[in-house]
Amino acid sequence: MSKGNVGTSSPLENPTFASLDKKLAFAKRCSREGVLAGAKAAAVASIATAIPTLASVRMVPWARANLNHTAQALIISTVTVAAYFIVADKTVLASARKNSFKQKQPSNSEA
Repeated sequence: MSKGNVGTSSPLENPTFASLDKKLAFAKRCSREGVLAGAKAAAVASIATAIPTLASVRMVPWARANLNHTAQALIISTVTVAAYFIVADKTVLASARKNSFKQKQPSNSEA
């Protein structure tokens, strides 16, 4: 494609300020939704992991002998961080997918 070809114009080639502002606002909203959902999931996961971990250290002889405070904290924090990132990622992808379907619908009705 030559540079002088004016017939093919794509929104990716020449973005306007309004479209960039809209994309930036959407990205901020998606990331905020992801952070909130991830934080909620991390809170639930930390409680759901801490209770059995701390209970097993008190009741199970093997856990009492082998899981010191550092190991307990590592177990709880690993599950918490994993839950945060998994849920945040899924939330951001779901909202992006929802937005892409919204953008596709008007173009399909024109054809």
